[in-house]
Amino acid sequence: MLFNLIQDPRVSTSAERYLLIYMIGVLLIVTALVVIFFIVFQKRKNKLLLDKIKQQKLFDEEISRTQTEIQEQTLKSIGWELHDNVGQLLSVASMQLSILGTQVSPEIKDSVRETTNIVRDSLKEVRSLSKSLNNEVVLNIGFEKSISNELDRLKRMKFTSAELIVKGNAIPITNKKHEIIMFRILQEFLSNSVKYSEAKNLKIILDYQNNNLLIQASDDGKGFDVDTVAKGAGLLNMKSRAALINATFNLTSEIGEGVMLTINYPFE
Repeated sequence: MLFNLIQDPRVSTSAERYLLIYMIGVLLIVTALVVIFFIVFQKRKNKLLLDKIKQQKLFDEEISRTQTEIQEQTLKSIGWELHDNVGQLLSVASMQLSILGTQVSPEIKDSVRETTNIVRDSLKEVRSLSKSLNNEVVLNIGFEKSISNELDRLKRMKFTSAELIVKGNAIPITNKKHEIIMFRILQEFLSNSVKYSEAKNLKIILDYQNNNLLIQASDDGKGFDVDTVAKGAGLLNMKSRAALINATFNLTSEIGEGVMLTINYPFE
């Protein structure tokens, strides 16, 4: 009778069905475990990648911050050197020329006087430049006044006009390091205008808005192809400085159309 029961096709079919269901269940469980393992693995992998990117970003920011601090110290030292040593030498030269002017013959008096004026103007420019290189002086006289002084200095050098336009109600920049960084970015832009642009006119606009300060600096020079200078040291330096203060940075130019720099600095 037992033999007959084993041979019963209905019993055999039922056992196979249960075995098939069991195998499918095991397969589903294994598949679910594999999927869960894959998801957990991917999450851990993504987290590690994000942590690595974050650490690299922090490292890059620290490097940029350190470089900026070194540059500031170097500029300060140069400013002191210009003011104390070069300025002193020019002062002595100016005094000696003034004394000499009283002792020379009338034929060369005008030449001596002209040379004396040149030395005095040079002394004035050296002292003005030394102040703009010293971050303590910039902080003391203020952001807007520092920009105005820089534009006045450049106007005396070569430009037909160099104007500062302030829009809105001025909002103090609470982080003074950010103030210095923005001033240095503008200095870099103005320095490039002096060296390369062949411009006649400069303009800087400070637009104080509710939550941000929009800065636009422009010249009317010969312009350039932005793609060809995208990796230049000056441009990269300005970009890295802007990134340190969470400001958006944009530089646009076309051949024959001048250059426009835009900085959007969010107030904290």
